[in-house]
Amino acid sequence: MREISRHPYQNTPRDAVVTAIDYADGTLFPLHDHQRGQFAYAASGVITVFTDDGNWVVPPQRGIWVPAQLPHSMQMRGPVTLHNTYIRKQAAQRLGLPGQCEVLDVSPLLRLLLMKAIDVPARYSTQGHDGYLMGLLLHEIASMPALSLNAPLPAEPRLATVCRAFLQQPSLQVGIDDMAQRAGMSRRTFTRHFRLHTGISYIEWRQQACLLAAIVMLGKGQSVTQVAMDLGYSSSSAFATVFKQVLGEVPSRYF
Repeated sequence: MREISRHPYQNTPRDAVVTAIDYADGTLFPLHDHQRGQFAYAASGVITVFTDDGNWVVPPQRGIWVPAQLPHSMQMRGPVTLHNTYIRKQAAQRLGLPGQCEVLDVSPLLRLLLMKAIDVPARYSTQGHDGYLMGLLLHEIASMPALSLNAPLPAEPRLATVCRAFLQQPSLQVGIDDMAQRAGMSRRTFTRHFRLHTGISYIEWRQQACLLAAIVMLGKGQSVTQVAMDLGYSSSSAFATVFKQVLGEVPSRYF
C-alpha cells in the first residue's frame, strides 16, 4: 500500500487544508491511502472510488468522504475539477464523520465555502477570519446527508466474483436466477447470502449498481434514452424516476 505524497499538507498543523486541481478524463490514482481524511468534491465531472468493500460514484456538484488510512483507488470520468479537503483524523472524529466511504450531498453554502477555502493558506491563523471560515467549512461537511450511490461488495468469494463481473456489464435484465447460477448456488442460498454479506437484497443492489453506471455514462455525454436502453430500463421515464429519487432532479436537467 502506498500513500499519495503529492500534497505537502499531510503534516500541516491545521485541522483542514483545501486544494483545487483539474484532471484529464481517465486519470487514475491506483490503490493508496492518506494520513488525513479526504473530502473530494467534484466541482465538475464524475469521480469513481473503489475499495475492498465496494465502489462509489460521485456526480458533478457532489462529494465523497474517504476516511484516513482507508485503501482506495480513484478515477476521473471525463474532465474533472476536484476540490479536496484534507481533514486531520482527530478533527474528523470530533465532527462525527463516518468510518467508511460515503457520497455526500453538497449545499450551496458548502460550495461557496470550498471556493473561498481554496485561497486560504495552509498555515492559516486559527483565531482570524480564515480560521473561522475553515471551522464553518468542516461543520458544513459533517452536516451533509449521505446519498445512496454505492454498490457494496460481499466478502463471500463466489458472490464477490459475480458482483465484480456484473459491475463490468451492469443490466437490470440480469435476474436473481442468472446470478445464482453464475455463483454456483441455488436461488435460495444466493438470496440469503447476498443479503447477509451486503445488508441489502440483490434487486436493491442491482438497481444501485445500474444507477452508478448511468451516472458515469451521462457524465460522458451519452443521451438519457441510450443510457436507459443500455442498462435495461423499461423506458427512459422509468430511469428518470429512479434517478430523481436519489439526486432530486431528472437526469436531463441535472446534467
